[in-house]
Amino acid sequence: MLTNLYIENIAVIEKSNIDFTRGLNVLTGETGAGKSIVIDAINAVLGKRSSRGIIRSGADSAFVSATFEELSPLALKKLSTLGYEAEDGTLILSRELSTSGKNTCRVNSRPATVAVLKEIGEYLINIHGQNDNLELMNPALHIVYIDALADIAEQLSAYRKLYRELKAVEEELSSADTDEAERLRKIDLLSFQITEIEDADVTVGEYDALTSERNALQNREKIAKELMRARLALDGDDEIDGVLRMTDDAASSVMNASRYLGSLENTADRLSSALYELQEISRELENAMDDIEADPSRLEEIEERLDLLYRLHHKYGDTEEEILSYLDSAKAELKALNDYAFNREQLEKRREQLYQEAYNSAKEISNIRQRVCEDFRSSVEREMAFLLMPHVRLEIQREEVELNSRGIDKLEFLISTNPGEEPKPVSKIASGGELSRMMLAIKTVLSRADFVQTLIFDEIDTGISGSAADRVGKKLSQLSADSQVLCVTHQAQIAAFADNHLFISKSVHDDRTFTRVDPLDESGRIHELARIVGGEEITDSALNHAKELLRSAREP
Repeated sequence: MLTNLYIENIAVIEKSNIDFTRGLNVLTGETGAGKSIVIDAINAVLGKRSSRGIIRSGADSAFVSATFEELSPLALKKLSTLGYEAEDGTLILSRELSTSGKNTCRVNSRPATVAVLKEIGEYLINIHGQNDNLELMNPALHIVYIDALADIAEQLSAYRKLYRELKAVEEELSSADTDEAERLRKIDLLSFQITEIEDADVTVGEYDALTSERNALQNREKIAKELMRARLALDGDDEIDGVLRMTDDAASSVMNASRYLGSLENTADRLSSALYELQEISRELENAMDDIEADPSRLEEIEERLDLLYRLHHKYGDTEEEILSYLDSAKAELKALNDYAFNREQLEKRREQLYQEAYNSAKEISNIRQRVCEDFRSSVEREMAFLLMPHVRLEIQREEVELNSRGIDKLEFLISTNPGEEPKPVSKIASGGELSRMMLAIKTVLSRADFVQTLIFDEIDTGISGSAADRVGKKLSQLSADSQVLCVTHQAQIAAFADNHLFISKSVHDDRTFTRVDPLDESGRIHELARIVGGEEITDSALNHAKELLRSAREP
């Protein structure tokens, strides 16, 4: 249960430290004093969406912490799953919001995220706000209440896994089920592309090699001229000696000299090696000259080949590797298109199998819901009778629909508030006060299956007064016997049932508004109930009435 809430710089609350107890905790105060701010702070520390607008004017940040004790086994298990634990049975959640938009969250002083606070919070507190009454006006949400009472989370999870697989197969079938003419056109195109690439017999590195060879052939006259000069320098002619002859002469002379001077033997060997290397170079130059003169039509062949490769690069990839990769993917796609009939048949079989499995699962869930509906209907009627709506008749209309994320059921609550009237949709019958009591009745029924220990009702008294408000107070008191209940109310009849009465007040100092939350003793409770009943001017009559409310609420 929630034992303490610390608030700093949230709206008009500069600092407040609020202690909660077991049983029914009631918060009252003047309109605008800040009762809703306390709920906003709780929402914030539970990881709900909070804007920077709740930070107190002039402050750079806001801070909220909530202390919980006596955690349920499910809450402890959730903590462990997320990697946290309750220290000595105590859990402290905190969240700091800054004007820069940064959130700093902690679980027992350890860093956490907003998402983690939200996950943990779902196992700690259930908040029913004024807007929740509108859920009853939306038939699409009625099934949520039945599922909560049916406790079918595991079955729904298994069903939704099947449903997601089914939708994925149906989407694949839809994308595969293209126009036959388009499929044949694609087959023709891929077949042409595959043939074109295969006939070209592309090899990796071919384009660069051919480009180099073309460059040589295009400049063969210049190359031949330079090669001729090089060979003349090496081989010489009838008029002059070339390098080879002179090197040969030099090598012979040094070799002869080395017979008399042994230190020249190495020099002679090096000259001989140089001669052999120059002779090899001369032969390579001769071969190069033969190559460029060998086939005059080679340049035309290279140009044609490069043109083909250029067109293939333009269509299928910048490199030979990319062209060959495209060929592989085109073959795979062509095979899939040719195997279309077989693949579709397999998908159809898988779809039929998944549909049947999903439908059977949804049917099982539907059967559980139908059994729970009767218990839910009678229990809600009984609770509403206690809340002074004895003639209410509730029916739950069921319609089987196409498979969806919740199964095959469409449920809608129909009510009749007066004898002799046929049940009609809630949105067409119930007033604000009736909606409030109906929601309280539903929450009372669901609390039997709820795993949270703290229930918060934010102004559950909308549209009710008098004896109906007294019954709402009694019902909240009954709920608080098994769960901690926090209630924001404007009704003295409800506040009178409090086990812990907290008064929210505001004051203005130096043109700034300050809100504080204080627990009331017996005298304070009497004065606060008298204020609610009679207004700002508290009369003896109002005080006596307040005392009577307290006495009546304490009667067994």
